[in-house]
Amino acid sequence: MNKRWGSVIIIVIILVFVSYIVFDVALKEERSMKSDSSKDSAQVQANWYVSKVIEPGQGKLKAVAVTAKGNIILAGESYVACFDSIYKMMWNTPTEKPVTALSAEGEYIYAATVETILVLNGKGLITEEWGPFEDKAIITSVTANGNYVAFADAGNRIIMVLDKKGVVKSIIGNSGEPFVLPSAYFDMALGDNDTLYAANPGNRRVETRITDGTLLGYFGEPGTAPQAFCGCCNPAHFALITHGFVTAEKGINRIKILNKKGEFVEFVSSVNKFISSIPLDVASLDGKVIYAANPADSKLYEFRRK
Repeated sequence: MNKRWGSVIIIVIILVFVSYIVFDVALKEERSMKSDSSKDSAQVQANWYVSKVIEPGQGKLKAVAVTAKGNIILAGESYVACFDSIYKMMWNTPTEKPVTALSAEGEYIYAATVETILVLNGKGLITEEWGPFEDKAIITSVTANGNYVAFADAGNRIIMVLDKKGVVKSIIGNSGEPFVLPSAYFDMALGDNDTLYAANPGNRRVETRITDGTLLGYFGEPGTAPQAFCGCCNPAHFALITHGFVTAEKGINRIKILNKKGEFVEFVSSVNKFISSIPLDVASLDGKVIYAANPADSKLYEFRRK
């Protein structure tokens, strides 16, 4: 009996020892992978740095846009403001409702509230207000080109395409390929050729559509790899640039550049102290300077190439 118990004890000791070795090796490999990942992230964003941090001081910052002349438009809790390229304020327009998103096209600025679209001229005067359009609306994005204005409504999971007078031309999302929205992050952008790029964050992809809603294609995949979109609701924000896209994610708070095919090019920011659950709104005129509005601290971060 004693010999049997002695054998059992020896076997248990051996199993514990082997388990410890396996655990220790796995832990070292995990630490090594994390270390390598951090090194890789630091290397791939080595071409970019934060050149300026601006605190507008007008209230909570939510959105950023850039005009064709290089002026920077900021908006938030109760204002839309315009700054020149050296951050001298040109005008500041108070709003009755919080502004959730911005777009600049030609001489006009389009500012979204939760239910309406404000139209401002080049001097910052509100000339029109379009809407409300739908019950339970939560407008999270607005975009404009020479022919159309469009906005994303996360409350109803649709995109509305309007003409330049605010008349609805099409509604996307009620039929066909639906938008999957686990949270109120829903961004999109109109290209010069009237192509509509729309985030489908629940599917972790960006879709290419025409303005009647027809799906042409998409790019993106779930995951934490550089080319993938992590978490449940990404990309949270994105902007069109000449050679592709600038995207911003939540969960793993990172900003990166993709080419026109949606292929990963480089990180702009992946090793940072931004709050992981609060993504930054992004805008860029030329892809060489990227502006990122951080709602967490109401500061604008300017990223430039080295």
